[in-house]
Amino acid sequence: MFHRGHLKLWGAGIVLVAGVAAGLSASVAADAVTTVDVSKFSFGPKEITIAPGSRVRWINHDEVPHTVSSAQGQEKVIASKAMDTDDQYEVAFPKAGDYAYYCTVHPFMTGVVHVHK
Repeated sequence: MFHRGHLKLWGAGIVLVAGVAAGLSASVAADAVTTVDVSKFSFGPKEITIAPGSRVRWINHDEVPHTVSSAQGQEKVIASKAMDTDDQYEVAFPKAGDYAYYCTVHPFMTGVVHVHK
């Protein structure tokens, strides 16, 4: 048989578990990564919009190396090494702005990360 004290304790346990679960959900959302595929000599999607503090991950699916580098005249936020097939490069964008980038091996490959609140 349950006593009222047991029910209160059980109820408090449910509230605690729900609170922890909600906290985990929030941290997963805050740690989300936006992926840009490098495929067929292009970045896809070519333009993305993220919140400040978010991260972007580029994954090379081509059979040839590619880089991801900040466009000339821009702050050097993006600067990968040459990525072979299935290699990845990831960077966080702490402040708002528009970050143009390109592949130094294939300069016609371009993209933009828009960082806005």
